[in-house]
Amino acid sequence: MPESSLAERGDRSEEQVSGAKVVAQALKTQGVEYVFGIVGVPVTEIAVAAQGLGIWYIGMRNEQAACYAASAIGYLTGRPLIVIGGSSDRSQETMGAFQEFPQVEACRLYSKFSARPSSIEAIPTIIEKAVRSSIYGRPGACYVDIPADFVNLEVNANSIKYVECCMPPPVSMAETSAVRMAASVIRNAKQPLLVIGKGAAYARAEESIRKLVEQCKLPFLPTPMGKGVVPDNHPNCVRAARSRALQFADVIVLFGARLNWILHFGLPPRYQPDVKFIQVDICAEELGNNVRPAVTLLGDINAVTKQLLEQFDKTPWQYPPESTWWKTLREKMKSNEAASKELASKISLPMNYYTVFYHVQEQLPRDCFVVSEGANTMDIGRTVLQNYLPRHRLDAGTFGTMGVGLGFAIAAALVARDRHPGQRVICVEGDSAFGFSGMEVETICRYNLPIILLVVNNNGIYQGVDASSWKEMLNFREAAAMAPPFCLLPNSHYEQVMTAFGGNGYFVQTPEELRKSLRQSLADTAKPSLINIMIEPQAMRKAQDFHWLTRSNM
Repeated sequence: MPESSLAERGDRSEEQVSGAKVVAQALKTQGVEYVFGIVGVPVTEIAVAAQGLGIWYIGMRNEQAACYAASAIGYLTGRPLIVIGGSSDRSQETMGAFQEFPQVEACRLYSKFSARPSSIEAIPTIIEKAVRSSIYGRPGACYVDIPADFVNLEVNANSIKYVECCMPPPVSMAETSAVRMAASVIRNAKQPLLVIGKGAAYARAEESIRKLVEQCKLPFLPTPMGKGVVPDNHPNCVRAARSRALQFADVIVLFGARLNWILHFGLPPRYQPDVKFIQVDICAEELGNNVRPAVTLLGDINAVTKQLLEQFDKTPWQYPPESTWWKTLREKMKSNEAASKELASKISLPMNYYTVFYHVQEQLPRDCFVVSEGANTMDIGRTVLQNYLPRHRLDAGTFGTMGVGLGFAIAAALVARDRHPGQRVICVEGDSAFGFSGMEVETICRYNLPIILLVVNNNGIYQGVDASSWKEMLNFREAAAMAPPFCLLPNSHYEQVMTAFGGNGYFVQTPEELRKSLRQSLADTAKPSLINIMIEPQAMRKAQDFHWLTRSNM
């Protein structure tokens, strides 16, 4: 062999690679496209190495917002959150090292997989297992701990064996006998209802569920993030009669929806004592929680729905469109919609929630992403703002976590730019919720994401006071001694946060100003906008048949 070839071979065998580059390459090999974070010792080099391989790095202003953004990307793309955390040097363990903490053990309580590679050579295997664990079964976050001394430590490149990208999750199907039983229960229902949950959206089950709805003429109700799996304006959607539908249905089919607090645990008085539940879920541990189901269908929601359709193809069946049940639901929908429309038509100032959302809904593009958080802002907005596409609504979800909005909006804007060019992101925030992650406005401007932020400002948490009442209170005592705990500073100019970083800001007080500012914001595809919408500080939602976490005596 020529000496030059031997020399080249020797050079390659002596090539060194850092732990940071191994982490980045392992992520790239597993199909990771986006990394969100805040750099610092010891993870800066990992972010730089990831960018060098073509992975997009989005630097956030707060670590929790970075996690919110990454989790939303996971929901939208089917690649759940992987947290990469830096930890203290191995040689300093138990010595009180900088930020020394049992991170792997702590994260094990809240993640599907939590591990620390024993060597740089083990990093690719650990990351592959983290990614695989995150997408198999019910999706969930995983944690990988990287010791600080691994980041810049170099090893022979030939010692690293990258694991090829994990295979897509296997598609599981329900037992045929259970599917037949479920179809029989549905056929015999007098007052059936389908509940479409977030799990159905994640499973990409929109085509099969819509076919089931239309083929069998069944009424359906979406959960907050199940909106859009079947369009909100579909004639079989009964979301305007939510309480009535849940309370009097005799058979309820749950597609990826859990019987937790959002669905009132499946218990009376919100449901009939003898209601029959058919649960369709990917997670066996979820089946039978709170209520014993009539039938359980364990498997991929899309695949199981297709199994149900096969049963109704073999023996066609439709629920009668002119039944008493349909008449009851339509009457309740009509009365609720009339009550909301009456509130929306009020011309008094300041505006109320319904007036604001009515004018927003008029201009929203049908294909936009709607992100929402807040108390009344999110709850009322969900009933007025419509979704026509699956996975196009992101909100505070099961935990009702405030602060998710801007991180979610950033994630949606990136997905829109890469996969759905031209689609807009509308982020609807309560003024209190905006305060949790408001500095991410700078992130939005830095990456030039044309997000439209709507801050529905009532000067407080749930409610506030007007400027004159606030001033009068302060004449008597200090704010800390006198101001109601739910109050925020009246008439705060949140739009100036956006203009400070180069975006468009609007302060609006009337329907005309709202319509004009939203029209201008939608027309400007080059810059983000923030519309600060002043509403009546004491504005509330319309009267409810049942309390919805509103049992406070205040």
